[in-house]
Amino acid sequence: MTWLQGITYWHWWILGVFLVILEILSPGVFFLWMGVAAGLVGVLVMFQPGLGWEYQILAFACLCIFTVLGYRAYFRRHPIQTDRPLLNRRGAQYVGRVFTLEQPVVNGVGKLRVDDTTWKITGEDCPTGTRVRVNGVEGTVLTVILEGSRPL
Repeated sequence: MTWLQGITYWHWWILGVFLVILEILSPGVFFLWMGVAAGLVGVLVMFQPGLGWEYQILAFACLCIFTVLGYRAYFRRHPIQTDRPLLNRRGAQYVGRVFTLEQPVVNGVGKLRVDDTTWKITGEDCPTGTRVRVNGVEGTVLTVILEGSRPL
C-alpha cells in the first residue's frame, strides 16, 4: 500500500474528470457528484499536502454522500420546469380533447383513431359517429365519456 501514500491533488482531479466522463457516457446523475467530490478532495489535498491517504479516502466517501444527498434534496424542492410537461406521457396529451368514433364502443370497450395511432378506449357503449371526450388515461387505455356529459 505504499503507492497510496503518493496520492497528490492531481490524482484526485484525474479521478474527478474520469467520473464526469463516465457520467456523460452513462444515464443518470450519480457519477457527476462523485466527480465533484473527487475534485473537492483534490482541492483539500492541494492546501493540505501532508494529509494521509486514509483521511483523503474518508473525505472522498463523506463528500460523495454529501453531494449526492444534497443534489437529491435540492432537486426534490426545486424540480425542473419544462414548457412541454406531457412530452413523454402521450396519452395524457389527449385528456380533454373531443373525437368522433369510427368504430362503436361495445361492452364498454372500443378503439379510437387519434392522428396516426389507434388507441384502446373504455367507456359507455355508443355507436359509430358519436363524439366522445377523453376523460383520463390508465396505462395505454384512454377512458372516454360522451361529449356533453359530466365526468363521474
